[in-house]
Amino acid sequence: MNQPHALSPLLTQAARVRSRRGIERTAHPTGPLWCDLASNDYLGLSKDPRVIEAAHCALGTWGTSARASRVVTGTTTAHQQAEDALAQLTGTESGLVFSAGYTANLAVLAALGRPGTSLLMDEHVHASLHDGARLSAASVTFFEHNKLVHLRNLLEEQGEKPSIIVTEGIFSVLGDSAPVRELLALATEYRAVLVVDESHSLGVLGAGAGICRQEGISGANNLLITSSLGKALGSMGGVLLGPTEFRDYFVNTARTFIFDTALAPANAAAAYQAARIIQAEGTDLTHQLFTKAHKISSALNLQQSSGAVQSLPLTAGSQQAAKLAGQLAAAGVSVGCFRPPAVPDGISRLRFTACADTEQTTLNKALALVTELLETTTL
Repeated sequence: MNQPHALSPLLTQAARVRSRRGIERTAHPTGPLWCDLASNDYLGLSKDPRVIEAAHCALGTWGTSARASRVVTGTTTAHQQAEDALAQLTGTESGLVFSAGYTANLAVLAALGRPGTSLLMDEHVHASLHDGARLSAASVTFFEHNKLVHLRNLLEEQGEKPSIIVTEGIFSVLGDSAPVRELLALATEYRAVLVVDESHSLGVLGAGAGICRQEGISGANNLLITSSLGKALGSMGGVLLGPTEFRDYFVNTARTFIFDTALAPANAAAAYQAARIIQAEGTDLTHQLFTKAHKISSALNLQQSSGAVQSLPLTAGSQQAAKLAGQLAAAGVSVGCFRPPAVPDGISRLRFTACADTEQTTLNKALALVTELLETTTL
C-alpha cells in the first residue's frame, strides 16, 4: 500500500478550502450540447471549411508537429505566412507566432521587464500577464481599471525609469474595452511602451482588425499587440505584433519562443487562412456577431458590452453561479462560470458569449431557457 507523501496534507487541505468556498473546477468532456454560449470561437472559423482545408494541407506537408523550436528547425513557411497575414490584418509592421497566447504574454513581459524598468498594469489584466510580470526583473505596479488619472500619476513617479504600460483590448471577464488611444498618448508623452492584449478584440472590433487598428494606433513605434489565435481566429497559438525591432529582440531574448517547440504548422496554416477570411469578410462576420451579442444582452437585461462576452453578475455567490451553470449544462446549454479568484472584482458571474455562426432559432431557445431558470432562482 502506498504511503502518504509529504505533500498529502497540503493537497487535502487545499481541496477542503476549494470545496468550502465553492470554487472547485473540473476538466471533463462536456455532455451533449445543443447550444454553446461559452466558446471563444467568436466568428465560427474553427469549423469553416476553408480553415479546415488549410490545416489539412499543412498536415500533409509537415505532419502533426513542428518538431523543434522556432530557432532550430521549427520555423516553416506556414509560420511565416501566418505572421505576415496577421500583421497585414492588424496594420502592424511584423508578427511573431508563439505556441500559445499565454506564452506570448509571458515572453513580452519577461523579456522587456529588465532590471530598472517598471511595469504599470491595469488591475484587470489576464492571469498570463500577471505571470509574465512575475517572471520579469521589473518593478510591478497596478493602476485602477481604465483610470487614466491614476496611471498618469504613476508615470510621473517613474521619473527617467523606462516604463511599460500593460492592458487588454477587451477584458475577458467583464467584457469592457480599454481606452487604447488615450493610453498610447500617455505612453508617448512619457516615452513608455504600451502592450495591448487583443485576445478578445482581434477578430471582433474594427471589422475584425482589432481595437488598435480601429482606433488608428496600430502602426505606432511604441505599441506591442499580443493575442491568442484560439479565439476569433479559430485555431490555436499566440502572436506578438508590432515594430520589426521588437520582433528581432524577442527572437533573441524570449525564452518561451527560444526554448519551446514551435506551434504546429497545421495551426499556423489555419490562423493564416482565418486572418485572410477576416480581412475579406470581417465586416459581415462581425455584424453577425454583434447581432447575437445584442440579442443576448437584451434577453438578460444587460448593458451590451464592447465585445462578444456578455457578463451577468451573481451576488448570491460562487456556489449559486456553479449551480446555475450546472443546471444549464444538464439541459444542453453551455455558459461560462467565473468565480473568485478568477474574477477581478470578486463577484461571481455567468459569462455568455456571442458567436457569429450560432443559429438564431437555437439562440432564442437557449435564452428562453436561461431567463426561465433565472426567474425561478434567487440571485
